[in-house]
Amino acid sequence: MTLFSLIFALLIEQVRPLPVQQLVLYPLRKLSAALIERFNDGQDRHGKVAWWLIVLLATVGCAVVYFLLWHLQPLLAVAFNVGVLYLTLGFRQESHFFTDIHLALRMGEVERARALLAEWRGGQYQDASSSEVARLAIEQALIAAHRNVFGVAFWFVLLPGPSGAVMYRLARFFAEEWGSRQDVEFGQFGAFARRAFELIDWLPVRLTAASFSVVGDFEDAVYCWRTQAMLWPDKGSAILIASGAGALGVKLGMPVHESGEIVERPEMGVGDEADADYMQSTVGLVWRALVVCLLMLTLLGVAGWVGR
Repeated sequence: MTLFSLIFALLIEQVRPLPVQQLVLYPLRKLSAALIERFNDGQDRHGKVAWWLIVLLATVGCAVVYFLLWHLQPLLAVAFNVGVLYLTLGFRQESHFFTDIHLALRMGEVERARALLAEWRGGQYQDASSSEVARLAIEQALIAAHRNVFGVAFWFVLLPGPSGAVMYRLARFFAEEWGSRQDVEFGQFGAFARRAFELIDWLPVRLTAASFSVVGDFEDAVYCWRTQAMLWPDKGSAILIASGAGALGVKLGMPVHESGEIVERPEMGVGDEADADYMQSTVGLVWRALVVCLLMLTLLGVAGWVGR
């Protein structure tokens, strides 16, 4: 049932992409604003209380609903799984940016590619070269594929029903919404959300990187993971970018023109400069990694069925 739910949710999302702003992000931002107003006094401990209150309540509540539906009618439980996964997975949520940037670079429309990249990542890239645009797009795609698909799928498989998917999606949201804020008025309210997501994402990040390594250039992926990932400030993103770059045989990281400045960044990966061809290779890498993960899940399901 786990494999069926995942595949069915992915197929639905491919046919009808989720309007994530209206159905997911808008309600979550309303909830976030209410929690900030109620709990935020700038202290870490109150951010911890707010995080546990929502994430734990939603995770446990989702598991309870799943078990109740399973005992009532298993097909209802499967439908619940698929519905929640549709809301928490997001293969198509950001891929349209990547696709449009890839097409613009193919057509030689660098200005349009820069504008699309700015819309996707934030910042300004009017001075970025086509190689820099491709490089940044590949990095963003590797991270997005993990956080929108692989990380969600990992916790969905691990916890009962779709509760793990809900936990991961909420933890990621609050880490981005609260943990990234540096303004003095907000204080340390988001510190726990950032630390909690790093802990929750620790193993999924490494499993995703291992998947990239298996379906790409294994030796280079492992080499870049081991020798370059510690140079990047965000360790989770570093592992994904380093392993993905090594698996593709492309150079990522490195200085880029952003918001009128040259942003110094360490070199990640090995091989050639990034371009539109490597963007196409990135799509293939992500899909192959997803297929490998689904095959592993199938084998685990068969082994469990045979062992009964």
